[in-house]
Amino acid sequence: MTICVRDSVSVEESSIHINYEDLMDSVDVGDRITVDNGIINLEVLQKNPGGTINCVVIDGGILKSKRHVNLPGIRINLPAITKKDREDIFFGLNEQVDYIALSFVREVADIRELKEILGNKTGKIKIIAKIEDASGVENIDEIISESDGIMVARGDLGVEINVAELPNVQRMIVKKCAESGKRVIVATHLLESMISNPIPTRAEVTDVANAIYEEVDAIMLSGETTIGKHPIRCVEQLVEIAEATESFTGLNFTSLLKSENDKQNIAITAVDLAESIKAKGIVVITRRGKMADLVTNCHPQKTRIYAFTNDSQTRRRLVLNRNLSAYRTAFSSDPEKTLQTAFGVLKKRAAMIKNDKVVVISDALAGTGIEAIQIRQLP
Repeated sequence: MTICVRDSVSVEESSIHINYEDLMDSVDVGDRITVDNGIINLEVLQKNPGGTINCVVIDGGILKSKRHVNLPGIRINLPAITKKDREDIFFGLNEQVDYIALSFVREVADIRELKEILGNKTGKIKIIAKIEDASGVENIDEIISESDGIMVARGDLGVEINVAELPNVQRMIVKKCAESGKRVIVATHLLESMISNPIPTRAEVTDVANAIYEEVDAIMLSGETTIGKHPIRCVEQLVEIAEATESFTGLNFTSLLKSENDKQNIAITAVDLAESIKAKGIVVITRRGKMADLVTNCHPQKTRIYAFTNDSQTRRRLVLNRNLSAYRTAFSSDPEKTLQTAFGVLKKRAAMIKNDKVVVISDALAGTGIEAIQIRQLP
């Protein structure tokens, strides 16, 4: 097979084009090139003048257009944010997106570059760093610190590193996010067989369950719903596995949470109180979602979080938080009226009834900026 780069002209049926201009300089004879998350594997035999590379096919398969190409163990010479990425970012800004997920984050400078582009939108638009190669794993501590959340993108990551190490790397990243109080998403190859088949394999069910035992905030499908034959069934199956698994206690990574401020300590106290009195819920009144994030960091095992905000974007953003339902309601200058509105929503939307106990925590009531914890019974 011949790979054509740098606008070289293909004259053979057995040739393919790759749009990475520095490919010739990046690979040497004997290097491996993988396509479509490792399904197809090539070995470089010869580099030719004119921008073509001769390869031998080690593992063959059906090659489709616009498939991912990986160079395992080789640092590619691409900017963190391309011209096309910038266009997409500005499109997202115009559409008022809540999250931006940055692909192939290799170092903390990549996140800072995105923040410079966002300018005064930084903070309101949350940044998810996709970890997809060995450099991202090596620099994970700094990347977690600078971003709002991490996506363990296992498709490319499982090609770029030794696949046998992937479970350890996933668990390490999830634990570090738990320590830092950052959101974490596990993505790719969750129910891969359901791209074609109507049911998942037993190994896939166990894989999904293990991510839930690790208490991740979200599990995300990709090819199953974009090109698969059973997209709706995939989502239904994922929900069913999640609900069944959540009835068991997780790995308690929450105990690793590093509490470095008074607000986080207040959230920990509220969760401990709610669990001890078997409250029906933890009610969080918040404007920008910060207190809801702090309560989420505590990963309550038995008590659901109900966040109330008067800001639409905050409500949408909080959808990613684990074990949390978010509602937008009007806030009153009278704190009690705000609470009564929230209680009405709980009775209508969360199947709560009169005299159910809830723990209330707020950083927004009355605009005082003073956090308060209350035990209340629904009227």
